[in-house]
Amino acid sequence: MDRRAFLQSATLAAAGGAAVAGSTEIAAAATGPSAMPGMPGMAPAAGGHDWSKRNPKGEPVVKRFNEQRWVLDNVIQANGVDWDQSHTGVVIGSGGPSTVPEMAELKKRVVRLVDIAPAFEALAKRREVQAKDAEQAGNKEAAAEHYYLAASYWGSAMWTIDEINDQIKMQNAKKLENFKKWMAVADHHIEWIELPYHGKTLPAILHLPPNYQAGSKVPVIVVVSGMDGFKERSVALKNDRFLTRGYAVLAFEGPGYWEPPLRGIYIDVPGWAECGKLVADWIAKRPELDVTKIGMTGVSFGSFFSAIMMSGDARYKACAITGTCYEPGGETIFNRASPTFKKRFMFMSGITDEHEFDAFRKTIDWNGYAQKIKGAYFVACGEYDQLCPLEYTEAFVKALGGPKQLVVYKGGNHSIAFTTASTDGPDPRKVQADWLAARIEGKPFTSERWVVDYDGKVDKTALA
Repeated sequence: MDRRAFLQSATLAAAGGAAVAGSTEIAAAATGPSAMPGMPGMAPAAGGHDWSKRNPKGEPVVKRFNEQRWVLDNVIQANGVDWDQSHTGVVIGSGGPSTVPEMAELKKRVVRLVDIAPAFEALAKRREVQAKDAEQAGNKEAAAEHYYLAASYWGSAMWTIDEINDQIKMQNAKKLENFKKWMAVADHHIEWIELPYHGKTLPAILHLPPNYQAGSKVPVIVVVSGMDGFKERSVALKNDRFLTRGYAVLAFEGPGYWEPPLRGIYIDVPGWAECGKLVADWIAKRPELDVTKIGMTGVSFGSFFSAIMMSGDARYKACAITGTCYEPGGETIFNRASPTFKKRFMFMSGITDEHEFDAFRKTIDWNGYAQKIKGAYFVACGEYDQLCPLEYTEAFVKALGGPKQLVVYKGGNHSIAFTTASTDGPDPRKVQADWLAARIEGKPFTSERWVVDYDGKVDKTALA
């Protein structure tokens, strides 16, 4: 490896950053895997690409991760736990101000990759104790906050565990235990959902807005997190941006996402398209939800999988995403960014051999799917996204088959941070939520490309 290539692969740029009321199941299981022969950009579906045949043993073996582990640990020591993305920012954004000192504590404790899981576990255990104390004192609101954050911290502790072992099983069980205790004391109706999928089930969580009136139908937003996010954290502890608008939220984990690998369900692009219909069918059967007003959001790799889902069913009215992963095959995120991204995605794919994964990742491609999407689409991204170069996002948007809006923040990174364009200009997440709400309500718009300059001014041009 020459010096330039080494430095490029070793540069890990920090980036600024988503009462058990009952359980329901869809009436009938999904049909067999979707077959999409001859799809542009798709690699042949060799036997190794069939997720149902994968049976991984141990951790994925990633050459760059093993050879450059000393570089990775030194970068974490220098830049902290947010070396690759703003993990602490996401926790604060969903959990609220009480998490700020805990995230400061976490930053001091984490100086190597191996420190991350035990640091989050320690915070989770502390919150569990606080939750029980609050319950005994009759403080329901405080107990709710502690249980929510205990679940969030247990989920975050799973982030660096890239094999199915006793530790990740324990962390997942504790996450579920605390989350279901939050469900019992939360200020709105929450329901655990299991959607049958090829003889197994995919998990989802339904949140109804706090002001929900029995007998009414409300719009629903399907949320797909990034590859380091999970469904339990997809709705904020307080003042969630969609629940406060009177919308329901369905936080969904499709093939390969967080909990499904523990169930033996791994990344499969046609499977995500199949999930588009699976989820829409389930929504259509729910008396509380308005099937004519289904929206979707995705972030980071959720930007890709939400698009695949939307291509699978025309009932999704609109999708709005921030932070993009649209490079076919993911050369940048998998081979030029932190090697932890590739290792994690291999775990999600149920593949431990890097050569096998390099063949498989060619199937991570929106070609043949994006063109099927006729619903309204919103994409906000940073000009200098370190995980997905802008030209791939522009190509994806161009391929979309319906009305669309692309908003590019000058100087922004993957999380649309590190730039005055997002601080002095329109807030990307607020614009995203406002845009999606307008589409859900059927308000017209013009397909446009916005460029937000460093001074916050917006240049708008027509988008074909």
